[in-house]
Amino acid sequence: MIATAGVPVPPPLSLYVHLPWCLRKCPYCDFNSHEWRGGGHDPLPEARYLDALQADLEASLPKVWGRGVSTVFIGGGTPSLFSPDAIERLLTMVRTHLRLVPDAEVTMEANPGTFEAQRFAAYAQAGVTRLSIGVQSFSDDALRALGRVHDARQARAAIEEAARSFASYNIDLMYALPGQDLAALRADLADALAFAPPHLSLYHLTIEPNTLFAKRPPPLPDDDLSADMLALLEDAMGAAGFERYEVSAWARPGARCRHNLNYWEFGDYLGIGAGAHGKLSFHDRIVREARLRHPERYVQAALHGAAIEETRVPGRDDLPFEFMLNALRLTDGVAASLFAERTGLPLAAIGRECARAVERGLLDADPARIRATPLGQRFLNDLQMLFLR
Repeated sequence: MIATAGVPVPPPLSLYVHLPWCLRKCPYCDFNSHEWRGGGHDPLPEARYLDALQADLEASLPKVWGRGVSTVFIGGGTPSLFSPDAIERLLTMVRTHLRLVPDAEVTMEANPGTFEAQRFAAYAQAGVTRLSIGVQSFSDDALRALGRVHDARQARAAIEEAARSFASYNIDLMYALPGQDLAALRADLADALAFAPPHLSLYHLTIEPNTLFAKRPPPLPDDDLSADMLALLEDAMGAAGFERYEVSAWARPGARCRHNLNYWEFGDYLGIGAGAHGKLSFHDRIVREARLRHPERYVQAALHGAAIEETRVPGRDDLPFEFMLNALRLTDGVAASLFAERTGLPLAAIGRECARAVERGLLDADPARIRATPLGQRFLNDLQMLFLR
């Protein structure tokens, strides 16, 4: 029998909702997204998918009964393919079945390729409080190389509408793109900062297995140029008044993404929808769940109360790595006491690994805080792997 661990007091709880369809699968994307080619003659099956989400949620209620939900994240796929009426129905369902805290953050991902005038305002009216816009670049050439369905003009229009409709929103940008140089990155960042956004996510393009780019890799900047690009971003974002609080996340004061912070601080999250993952803590164990990935299979199974494809209980030897994989992404790290609170294990369970990381200069020596040093942030994978057993 695998030795497990539980927690006496459950951590904060979030909800993740996966809407799996997109207009076109990007060649770098390894998320659970599926092209919808129906068009006007075969509209998106919003109502049936929402029925499945409701059945999935209702089947999960006994596991989270009575717990408050502090954040909701609607991801994909391209959630903005769904109509504002569908999003309103979804959020009404969530409020009816779960106890949302009064100031709950409700984030929704949006693609500029699905942008229509007033559409974002309608999402805000439906209850979305924060929009995350997948811009990736303001260069039409770069967008074509990335297989995006929008152009730079649509990206700018989407941001302008988001700024009118939401007090908080995020712009996703990618760097180290095919053929990109420092001047092109500087121009992309200047375009983004011109909107004075509250939050920017800056992702290094990586080639993931089982993607089109993995089969036919494009010409990408080398490691030296990529390092120069990161240095450029760090300098420019600091000068613009942004705080880097996570590996890829930058925010103005008060604009950090609370949903993602809950992930990185090893909080709990219920995941519903095709391919959604979840983590739930109990007094005697921590449980990880994964839903069926294919949308149609998911819908059929969820409507019969069987949406979950896999349930896993991490063992005591698994939890240190799972915790550190998340917490070390935060530039400020976490209080050392959080390890015991969120894993149910004593801090001594990682004492040997922490000592080794401190000796190598990868981990801060402060016993009250678990935090990567600047060197540890640069070699984050190496630091995290020290905790893998």
